[in-house]
Amino acid sequence: MKGFIALVFICLSINTYAAEQAEQIFKKLAPSLFQIRLIDNASGEKSSIGSGFQINSQGLIATNYHVISGFARHPNKYRIEYLDHLGNKGALTLKRVDVVNDLALVKREAGANMPYFQLAEGVPHKGEELFSLGNPHDLGMIVVPGTYNGLKKESFNDKIHFTGSVNSGMSGGPVVNQSAEVVGINVATSGNQIGFLVPHDKLVALYQAFKTTDDISIAEQISQQLSKNQQKLIDTMLSSEWQSKQLGQGLIPAVDVPFIRCWGDSNADKTDALILTAVAHCALDENTYISSKFFTGNLEMEFRYMQAKDLNASKFYHLYEQQIRRAGPGNKATKEDVSEYQCHHDIVSPSERNINSKTVFCTRAYKQFPQLFDVLYLSASIDKNQQALISHFTIAGVEESSALAFTRKFMESVSWK
Repeated sequence: MKGFIALVFICLSINTYAAEQAEQIFKKLAPSLFQIRLIDNASGEKSSIGSGFQINSQGLIATNYHVISGFARHPNKYRIEYLDHLGNKGALTLKRVDVVNDLALVKREAGANMPYFQLAEGVPHKGEELFSLGNPHDLGMIVVPGTYNGLKKESFNDKIHFTGSVNSGMSGGPVVNQSAEVVGINVATSGNQIGFLVPHDKLVALYQAFKTTDDISIAEQISQQLSKNQQKLIDTMLSSEWQSKQLGQGLIPAVDVPFIRCWGDSNADKTDALILTAVAHCALDENTYISSKFFTGNLEMEFRYMQAKDLNASKFYHLYEQQIRRAGPGNKATKEDVSEYQCHHDIVSPSERNINSKTVFCTRAYKQFPQLFDVLYLSASIDKNQQALISHFTIAGVEESSALAFTRKFMESVSWK
């Protein structure tokens, strides 16, 4: 019993110490913390809110791109303003964005010797206590303690796994170590004390670009970043090992990269099913946010094997065609963002591959980002009466050369056993 009481006392002491640390950090850094507001010009009311923090003495403030994305896309419809810890408001100008890592730099008019956050020179160690700062639900600035758990292993673009509550409205707020140095930026939550942060080195790189690169438009920044990121993704995919994996009587690719996650399903337990179906779906478990109605940067592959049970060829083909029509875009976009799909149809004969198939290759162009496309490829076997293999992929925001290189590799990797 004495041991239990001692343990409780120790836990209470640790929690009290953590609370005291959080309070000290908050008092020290509160003048450099801001609520970032997106204001609809027509109504004069808030459209969205987030958090931000000053990173130099000239009034430069870091936040998430998604907090100010409305202004980045529609600067005539919105304006950006800040609210400080004393209730003062002021205008902000957008200086730089990094849509891939969900970061933005905005600037306010600042007097001399304004306090600001220091960016850490190193990374935290696993298990290190950190403090997340922000403005959840418009309730004022708060500090939430948590733990550094390293980088998310399955992520293509680095994200820190943070054990702590990254609440709504804290997006864009800083996460600091016990020395009050920024080691991450709040970006997302999966609930149950699971949060994700942008590593601070991404902010360092954006800050350096702001200081050393000539001004270019926000649209040009986004276009360059999307193109570079998708080129990196496709190059990584093509240079990785593609192994053959059996799906029914077909062979499909299994790409050895940690950021592509695959799931399987079948109706093998349905004894009354007219068609035995087995499905493998593989996808990049992340995308790039451009606006609430426009996402890009993703890649997905799906393979579907079908075998008839006591069906004539005509009925089987009819049900088969219904499955083919299920394929669609892998990302969300509007007519404002992309053109209509343009498709090319072809027949790939057994002399070229050991599977006779009908193929469709479709692209739609990005209206504001030249040279970028969404791509949809579909291949459906037509050489067996009672068996079928459907394979398709989608890639969002890719250049033509990368799309064609991936298509060739994909086509070569699908065959009958």
